Amino acid sequence: MSIELKKRIITSILLFILLILISIYDYILIVSLIIIGIIAWIEFYALISKIFKKSNYKNIALRFILKAASLLYLTYVVSIIIISKLNLPDFYILILYIILISIMTDIGGLIVGKIFKGKKLTKISPNKTISGSIGSFVFSLFLIPFFYNFLNLYTNMSFFNIFLITLFISFISQFGDLFISLMKRKANVKNTSDLLPGHGGILDRIDGIVFAVPLGILLFKIFL
Repeated sequence: MSIELKKRIITSILLFILLILISIYDYILIVSLIIIGIIAWIEFYALISKIFKKSNYKNIALRFILKAASLLYLTYVVSIIIISKLNLPDFYILILYIILISIMTDIGGLIVGKIFKGKKLTKISPNKTISGSIGSFVFSLFLIPFFYNFLNLYTNMSFFNIFLITLFISFISQFGDLFISLMKRKANVKNTSDLLPGHGGILDRIDGIVFAVPLGILLFKIFL
């Protein structure tokens, strides 16, 4: 086992423990999400600064707009998770389901992509394959049996609608991953930072989640 893989496994275990603590203790959730949001914005800030580094009026304006928009967007994502956890426990389970879809999407893409490899999905991220993308969709569906009773009771949705929404949230998560990969490619960096050993930066880990949560909520509201 390579040193890099060992780092990745250890970091994944620590992140999983943090996820459990966040689900149990409200104060850990609040503090963790605020810290994660701030770090993610700083990492995105660094990417934007590297992409639009020329000091002309166009680049200065684009830097300001993207940084301000990303700050507002991350604040919204963090706020909606915290508020739902504190005041809307049923709604928080729905958000937790969306977050877990993103996590399973990431795991499925990594495992299936490494096992089957095959044709590349896109030039944006050379490590991503079509087989990995299919694996992402399949792994996200593994969550349905565990959440179906709650989703059916809370949303009154059919299995088919839950099936379709889960697939679409997985697609959104993959899109978020590719979007940040594109930003990193344009900034000429491998990771958004080296904060998480074996994983890169915070934004590298939550790139799919920050897209999936707001759009996933919107999808469920449309089908309610």
